[in-house]
Formats: sequence, C-alpha cells, structure tokens
Amino acid sequence: MPELPEVETVRRGLAPALEGRRLVSVTVNRKDLRFPFPENFAARLTGQTIVRLGRRAKFLTAELSSGEVLVMHLGMTGRFTVSETRPGKFHHAVAPDAAHDHVVMVNDQGQAITYNDPRRFGFMELWPAEAFEAYPRLMAMGPEPLTNGFSAAYLDEALTGKKAPIKAALLDQSVIAGLGNIYVCEALWRAKISPKRLSLSIPGKRAERLAPAINQVIAEAIEAGGSSISDFASASGELGYFQHRFAVYDREGEPCPACGAKVKRLVQSGRSTFYCSSCQR
Repeated sequence: MPELPEVETVRRGLAPALEGRRLVSVTVNRKDLRFPFPENFAARLTGQTIVRLGRRAKFLTAELSSGEVLVMHLGMTGRFTVSETRPGKFHHAVAPDAAHDHVVMVNDQGQAITYNDPRRFGFMELWPAEAFEAYPRLMAMGPEPLTNGFSAAYLDEALTGKKAPIKAALLDQSVIAGLGNIYVCEALWRAKISPKRLSLSIPGKRAERLAPAINQVIAEAIEAGGSSISDFASASGELGYFQHRFAVYDREGEPCPACGAKVKRLVQSGRSTFYCSSCQR
C-alpha cells in the first residue's frame, strides 16, 4: 500500500492538473471500488472547481467549490495518470491496463485525470467541508511526521505504558499518521532500535533518536518520489527512487550498510519486518 511519501508524490503530480481547475466531465465506469461510490457521484463532481488539493496521512483530499470534499484513497494498487485529450498535445501517461480505468475526470484544460485500480482496494467518498473534522476515517489519526505536532516529546507521551512492540505502535495510525511498513523498518534501523523492543521502553533517549529518524526517512523518501517496489508510479508515470536507498527493507540476508551483519526478517502482526540484530537493540 502506498505510504505517506508515495501519496504526497501523487498529490504533487496531480496538483497542476486539478488545483484551481474545473472538472468539465466525470466518467465512472463501475458502481464501486472497495466501497460503492457516493450517490450521484459523477454529477456532484461535474462542473466543480477544485479549490485545493491536499493530503492527510495516506488520503488525498480535494476541496470542491460546491462545499464538499472529495476524499481519495489508493488502496493497494490504485494510481492516477494525467494525459492530454486534445489533439497534438503531449501525452503525459497511459494507464497500464485500460480495463481497470474506473474514474476519468477531464479538466478545463483538456487533461484527463484517470484513476486505475486493478484490485479495487481504493475508494472515493464525498463529505461536507464544513463538517470535515468529523470525517470518521481521519478523526482518530495521530500527528504526521514533519509537522509541529510530531516530536520526541510527543513520542514520550504517546508511547508511555504501551506494551506493544515499537514496530506495531508505529504502524498504528492513531499514534503516527501516514507511516507504513517500509518507512517504519527504515526509521527503526536509523534510530538503532530493535523492532521487537516494547514501546514503553522508547520514551527518553530512544525517542530522541527515533523522532528525527522518522522525519529524515520521510523527507528523503518524498524528495526521491517515494518507493516503487510493486505498482507505485507517480501521476506522470515516473517511478520512485527511494527503494535504491533501503538499508534493511526487503534486504533479508544482505549485509547491513552500517556493520556488515546479515539483515534479518521476522513476521510481526502478519507483516514482514527487516532489521539488523547487531545494530538495532
């Protein structure tokens, strides 16, 4: 599933085609994705101007001139592409399999913004902007990395008394929003913290290492356009490059960049965890 850096990369790629642009047509090619589309979904989008394209954790948000917010989640395999519909214009990207083009929005510049999702785990919903603070999928979210609300002091408070392994705690979106398996593994390696360590042992000096490590790995991943390890590509069709910087993720049996010991893998809560047992304590 795309994590915060990948979704932010998508947001930045879509912004020129959506932010401040009016949707002149919207085509929906099926009744549902993970959930059914909202009632009259295409009609409620058609003719609206996207005032602002934002992101919260792993969700894209588009504030509409109608007073609604379009919430979009990519799921496992969802992706957006932007292409020109006018003859003679440069074609930015082509969806890999047109049979899975489920939503096509055309803006007032003649660009088609296509949502393609082979496994259909993504979704789109509409919510009143005036009540968006009550949108249920975001209400319980913790602070994001790279924001004023996230710090070592915050981790001290959030992890105090928690008996769950730190890996599981960091994947809990109510603790930190936007983190996923890749960047938690990489951040724990940078902070030299074992993924098996109980969360209640983190406050203090370990939190002082962990908070900046999380911020650094997220910032570097955004700069690199995210990580492309399966289906992810930006709206322009370009792949991310952060996967070339992985220290431990998906590198089982390979040498740790810091000490040369073999990277290990274990399963926690059904997810693969990659770490260096020599560096991470």
